[in-house]
Amino acid sequence: MKTVIKLIKVIVGIVLVIIGFLGGLIPIFQGWIFGISGLLLLGSVFPPVKRWTHNIIEKAKNKIKSKES
Repeated sequence: MKTVIKLIKVIVGIVLVIIGFLGGLIPIFQGWIFGISGLLLLGSVFPPVKRWTHNIIEKAKNKIKSKES
C-alpha cells in the first residue's frame, strides 16, 4: 500500500511541476504555485529533492530576516 501512495505522490508531483513550468511560460497563468507544490510533494518521496527545497526555503527565510533588520 505504501508503494502505491509513493507512486501516486510521484506522478502528481511530476504533473504539478510540469504545469508549473508551463505556467511560467504563459503570462496569465500563475505556474509557481503548482511548481512549488509539486517539488514539495516530490520531496516527501525523494530525499535529495527534500534537501534542495529545504535549502531554498532557508535561504528565503534568511533574506526576509536580513531585510527586516
